[in-house]
Amino acid sequence: MVSGMIYRWRLVGLLCLLSGCSTLHDADVGRAEEGLVSDNQAASVASRGQGRRSRLNTYMSCAVTAFDAMASSPRTLALQASTEATVCTKAWLNAAVQEHPQWQQGMATVGGTTVEVILRDASPNLAIKFRIITSDQVPMHMYWGARKTRPGFGVPVVLLSQRCSGRPVCSLLPPSGVARSATAWLEPSTEGAVPRLVLAHAVRTKGVYTGYNFWPLAEDSSAFYAAALGHSPIRRLSVWNLLGGREMGRRAGVYLLEDYDPNKRTLVMVHGLGSSPVTWARLSNAIWADSELRANYQIWQVVYETNEPILVGRHRVERYLDKAWETLDPQGIAPARRNIVLLGHSMGGAISRLLMVQSHDKVWKAAFNAPVSALSGNTEDIRALEGMFRLAPYPGVKRGIFLASPHQGSPTAGSFIGRVADRLIGRRSPELAALRRVAIKNEGAVPAALKHHFLEGNINSITTLRSDQPVMAAARELQVSDCTPFHTIAGHKAGSSPPGDGVVPLESAILPGAASNLVIESSHNVHEQDAAIAEVIRILHLEIEENDDLGAAKS
Repeated sequence: MVSGMIYRWRLVGLLCLLSGCSTLHDADVGRAEEGLVSDNQAASVASRGQGRRSRLNTYMSCAVTAFDAMASSPRTLALQASTEATVCTKAWLNAAVQEHPQWQQGMATVGGTTVEVILRDASPNLAIKFRIITSDQVPMHMYWGARKTRPGFGVPVVLLSQRCSGRPVCSLLPPSGVARSATAWLEPSTEGAVPRLVLAHAVRTKGVYTGYNFWPLAEDSSAFYAAALGHSPIRRLSVWNLLGGREMGRRAGVYLLEDYDPNKRTLVMVHGLGSSPVTWARLSNAIWADSELRANYQIWQVVYETNEPILVGRHRVERYLDKAWETLDPQGIAPARRNIVLLGHSMGGAISRLLMVQSHDKVWKAAFNAPVSALSGNTEDIRALEGMFRLAPYPGVKRGIFLASPHQGSPTAGSFIGRVADRLIGRRSPELAALRRVAIKNEGAVPAALKHHFLEGNINSITTLRSDQPVMAAARELQVSDCTPFHTIAGHKAGSSPPGDGVVPLESAILPGAASNLVIESSHNVHEQDAAIAEVIRILHLEIEENDDLGAAKS
C-alpha cells in the first residue's frame, strides 16, 4: 500500500518535472528538514506554458499525492514529500487565485476540478466570502522590508474579507477589513472523493499529522497586517484631521488586530500628534514574530483625533476603552481586562501617563475657582468637564511605556511653527463646546488666565503642549503610583537645542520614578528604531516574568 503510494507520488513528481514542477534531489533534504520551500521552484511552476486548467490539475495531483507520501518511512522520503507538497500547493494557489478571486468554506470548482475548502480554527470575525493572498505577494514597505516568518509545512497566506456587521464586536474591527494569517495545503479527502484545500490558523492549529509524522506549520506573521492596511487612507486622514477633517473622528475608537482572547494581556497602543496606528507597524511586526509575546499579548490600537486638547484626548481614549470592554467583557471578569499595558508615542505617551494618575481636585482647581457643586449649567456639560478635569487611574493597567513623550510640554508648541499650527488646527469638539457653555454661565469661576481660552473655546492639542498652560501644568505634576511601573524611551538628535529629539526635549521625555530610562540616537520617530523596539520587547517580557499568573497559553 505504502510502496504503491510512493510510486504514484514519484510518478506525479516526474510529470511535474516535465511541466516545470521539479522534485527535490537528495541534496535538498537538509533544507526540507527545516520545512523551507524554494520560491524559485514555485515561480518556475507558475511560469510554464501549459494551459491554466491543465497546470492546475497537474499541481493538484502533485500536491495531493505528495501529501499522501508524507506518511511514509523513512523520514527522509517523508521530508521530500512534505516539501514537494508545499511547492505544488503554492503553484496551485498562485494560479487558482487568478481564476477564483472569492472563496468561502465548502465546495468550489477551480480549473474544472471540484475542491472542498476547509477552514480550520478559523477566525469567527472572517466574513463568509474572502480573498486568498499568498503572503509572499504582500509588500513589506510598512515594515521597512522586514518580513517575519517561521519555517514549516504549508503555504503562508492571508485571508482578507470585509468587516462583519450585525454583531457588537464588528465595531472593534478595522474599517479596512478583516485580515487573518493562515497556512494552506492540499490534501486528499478522507473518503477518497474530492481533494481538500485546508486553510488553517497557523498558531492555533500548530501542525498536521500524517501517519506517525507531525509537521509544524509554516507561518508569515507580517503579511496579514500589511495586506489589511496596504491601501488604507488612515495616514492621510490623520494629517487632514489636524486641519479640520472629520473622517478620522468617524473612525475613532479601539481596534483589535486579531481575535479577542480573554486570557491574554492587552497591549494598548496610542499614537501621537497627526499620526495613526500605522506608525506602530514595525513594533507590532516584532511582537508578532516573538512566539512568547504573541502567546501572551493581544494588540489593541487606538484611533483618536489628535487636534483636540490632551485632556480631551485622554477622556476619549478612556471612553473608547470602556466601550471595548463593555462589548467584550461586560461582566468585567476577564484576565485580559486586569492586565493592561499602555504604550504611547509622543502625545500618545502623554495621554497614556494621564491614564495612570490620580488627580483628586488638583486639575479641577487649576481650571475653576469653584467646586463642581457650585457650578450652574447643563448637567451633561458639567459631567463631561468632570471627566476631563478629574483623573483616576484606568482600571487594570499594570505597566506603561512612553516613547518620545512631552510629559512636561514641548518648546515646539510655542515656536513660530507651533503658533501657525495652533491657528490652523480645528476647534470643534463637543467637549470644548460644553466647556464654553459652562464658562459663560460661570464666568466668575474661571481663572483670569483662562477666560479668553474657555470663553472662546480657543484650545487645541498644540495649545496644551505649551509649558505655561495652567491646567496642563497641574496635570504634569501628578505622579504615577509606585505600584504601577512605567518606562521611558527618548531620542537624542545630534546638535539639538535643548538636547532631545528635535521636538521633545530630554527633560520633558525622561520622568523621575521610571522603572527604566533609555535614550537612543534618534529623531522624534523613536518608536521605529531598532534599539527602541528591542527595549519594548524586553519590557514586555519583563511584565510576563513579574506577573506570570495570567495562565495564557505558551507556545
